[in-house]
Amino acid sequence: MIIAPKIRGFICTTAHPEGCAQHVAEQIAVVKSRGPIANGPKKVLVIGSSTGYGLSSRIAAAFGCGADTMGVFFEKPAEEGRCGTAGWYNSAAFEKEAAAAGLFARSFNGDAFSDAMKAEVCAAIKADFGQVDCIIYSLASPRRTDPKTGEVYKSVLKSIGESYTNKNLNTGNGVVDEVTIQPAEGDDIKNTVAVMGGEDWEMWIDALLAENLIAPGTQTVAYSYIGPEITWPIYKNGTIGAAKEDCERVQRGLDAKLSDLGGKAWVSVNKALVTQASSAIPVVPLYISLLYKVMKAEGTHEDTIEQMDRLLRDRLYNGNPQPDEAGRIRVDDWEMTPAVQALVAERWNNVCSENLNELADFEGYQASFLRLFGFGLAGVDYAAETDPNVAVPSLS
Repeated sequence: MIIAPKIRGFICTTAHPEGCAQHVAEQIAVVKSRGPIANGPKKVLVIGSSTGYGLSSRIAAAFGCGADTMGVFFEKPAEEGRCGTAGWYNSAAFEKEAAAAGLFARSFNGDAFSDAMKAEVCAAIKADFGQVDCIIYSLASPRRTDPKTGEVYKSVLKSIGESYTNKNLNTGNGVVDEVTIQPAEGDDIKNTVAVMGGEDWEMWIDALLAENLIAPGTQTVAYSYIGPEITWPIYKNGTIGAAKEDCERVQRGLDAKLSDLGGKAWVSVNKALVTQASSAIPVVPLYISLLYKVMKAEGTHEDTIEQMDRLLRDRLYNGNPQPDEAGRIRVDDWEMTPAVQALVAERWNNVCSENLNELADFEGYQASFLRLFGFGLAGVDYAAETDPNVAVPSLS
C-alpha cells in the first residue's frame, strides 16, 4: 500500500515503516558520530521505549554505551488495510539495527502498568541479563488501570484554581488564536497524578528489587519538564505539574531504596520538543515553534536523540550530573538560558497569524511532527508501495 500522512487533531493516524526505520537510523548515526560513552551501563531497561524520549534513550544506551536493552511499550502492528503505529515500526527498526551491531534487544508489547507485564519482564531479565544496571522510565499515557484495585484513571490537561487563557497555535491551519483551559475539578488532580505521577515508576523498582534484579550502582531516571512562566498555568502549575511533583516525591523515596546498592534515582528535566505527548498540550506548540526559531539561530537546538545522548554522556555517566537546587538533572539548560527566554518572551508578545513564519519556526514544528510518524525523511520514496506488515523480531 501507499502510505500518506493522515492527521486528525494533534495525532497522525498513519505511520510509514520505511520512514520510521530511516528516522531510527538517523538517530543512531548521531550517537555513533559522538563516539562511545565511557563508563555507561550495559544492561538497560527502558519502560516506554517506542517513541520520543524513550526511543532515543534506548538508542543512546545501545549505540553509545554498547548496552543490551529491553524495552516495554504498547503499540499496534499492521492489520488488514491499516498500517501499524509509529512506535511499532520504530521498535522493529531498532531491533534490526541492534542485531546488526551485535547487541541484544528484546521488546515487550502490552500494558506496562500491569502486574503481569512487570512479572514477564522480571522473568526475562532473570533469564537473559541476570540484573539490570540502568532503568529508564519514560511512559506517557492518557489512562492507567490500577493493578491492585482495577480502577481506571484518566489524566486531564487542566489548570488548577482558575481558568487560564493565552495564545495558542492551531497546528492544523497555522492560525494563532486564543485558548481557554478550564480548571481542574473533582478528582481531576488525583487521577492525573495516578496516571502520570511516580507510583508506577516505584512499582517497577519495587518489583525488580524484590527479585534481586538491580545491580549495584544502578541508576534510574524518569523524565519531566518545567518550562517558562508562560506555560506554567497549563504545565508546571497545572494538573501535569502536580503529577511531575509526585515523580520528584517518588524519586526521593527511590534514592533511599537504592542506597544500599550504591544506586541513585533521578528526575531529568528535558527540553521542550515536538513529541506525541507535547503536541496534545494547548499553548505548548506555539512556544515550541518560537523556541525552535531562536535555538536553531544560535546553534543550540537539540532533538530527543541529542538530549538523551547528552544526558547519558555528560550527566549520568561522567561523574558530574550537575543537579539543581531540587536535586534534578537539567538538560533543559540551553533552553532556559536568560537570553533564549528573553527573546522567546518578546516574540510571544508580538506573534500573530500574520507574522508567525517570521517569528517562529512553524515549518520546523510541522516537519518534526511528521517525522515522528516516519514522514518527510530524506531518501524514502513515499510514492512507492510499501509493505505495512513489519515484524518486531523479538515479538514474532
